[in-house]
Amino acid sequence: MGRRSERLCKRGQGDIAGEGDVIQVVSRAFDVLRCFEGADTRLGNLEISNRCGLPRSTVSRLTHTLTRMGQLVYLPRDQKYRIGPSAVAMSTAMMRGLQLRNLIRARLQEVADQIPGTVGFLIPDRFHLVYFEYARAAHTLGLHSTTGSRIAMSRSAGGHAYLAALQPEAANAFLTEIEREEPEQAPVLRERLEASRTMLRERGYVISCGVFSPHVNGVAVPMWSPQYQTHVVVNIGLLGAMYDEQRIHDEVAPALLRLKGVIDALVQNAESGLVAVGQGAAKRARPDGKSLQATRRPAPSHSLTMSDTRRRQGQAPA
Repeated sequence: MGRRSERLCKRGQGDIAGEGDVIQVVSRAFDVLRCFEGADTRLGNLEISNRCGLPRSTVSRLTHTLTRMGQLVYLPRDQKYRIGPSAVAMSTAMMRGLQLRNLIRARLQEVADQIPGTVGFLIPDRFHLVYFEYARAAHTLGLHSTTGSRIAMSRSAGGHAYLAALQPEAANAFLTEIEREEPEQAPVLRERLEASRTMLRERGYVISCGVFSPHVNGVAVPMWSPQYQTHVVVNIGLLGAMYDEQRIHDEVAPALLRLKGVIDALVQNAESGLVAVGQGAAKRARPDGKSLQATRRPAPSHSLTMSDTRRRQGQAPA
């Protein structure tokens, strides 16, 4: 194993912050691709330059190269770019055969049917979280995140929970990097870090009120993903007028911890091939505390690895 591979294994947080051997042109190419939030997004070089903070001349060279590679497509009539066939094919290949999303979505929906908020499973992408899956009740108002939506780390309970879950060295490196790249996010994250760590350690989750919007409160719990070698997050966003912090502690957090236990089992076993799991008749735990006979495939055995899971499901203080 080479030195760079050894450093990646030692870091073990899915974090590149503080590394001096990152190839900048590759990093910038991915910054350009991140600007396209959906398959129908159309952007010109100036818009891309404004979004990712790169000189327009640099963006022009990158978009030209990415277009030649099929990662982007140039639209002459609009004089803009959109995501290309190679990027779509790559993402499709990555998702092929994964029952993980369907299983996670079903578990999220069970909670959303009980709690009038947006329930999401999020994965980190540099200084943002991306909704891998989400669910909400039909009558939910004011919360409109969907699959693929991006949210800044500093503006969500999920982001604060993610940072609180990192080891101190990795968290400091992350904050140093975000101060350089997106300085407007850093103060909020630094200010709330110790409180978030304490809440995560003592209760197993993190609550953040009013950071996404003055009218929205959130609660989140991180978990370790062996598949992606990073922390992923389960998050619930709620209208503050309906759920203040105390009500979240009392009514929402217990449901979130149960949901975390179910999804954590799926995430922990995803690397071993979720598509190959099960022709048996094992029972799957539901977030509402009941059991559900597996109709597709049984859930894997529950394996909790993070330090914040010392309190078993239902035992976290309200």
